[in-house]
Amino acid sequence: MAFQTEFEFTLPKGYVDEDGNLHKKGIMRLATAADEILPLKDSRVQTNPAYLTVILFSRVITKLGDIKAINTKVIENLFASDLSYLQDFYRRINENGSGKIKTECPKCQHHFEFEVEYRGE
Repeated sequence: MAFQTEFEFTLPKGYVDEDGNLHKKGIMRLATAADEILPLKDSRVQTNPAYLTVILFSRVITKLGDIKAINTKVIENLFASDLSYLQDFYRRINENGSGKIKTECPKCQHHFEFEVEYRGE
């Protein structure tokens, strides 16, 4: 089995582009050390550390619907619930190497994985 470096996701609400088109399905790749370190030099991050997330996601999200280039403007215009979803998704794939959560049945101690589906508010 090959090592997986890209993971598909579906945003709970979706990104609405300037033409009013909705984009929900995307691909995020695993982050590299450079993805997490290089944005720290950016003046926007030095002024506002929360902006690190915006730059980081503009680097690791490789596809979002039909959008040609994912940049900071796209990430800035995501709904807050989508940004929160992506933060959780980023942690899962970069810590576990999977978009799935590993857990154990409290009754029988059977180990299994499942994909968390966000159903919205």
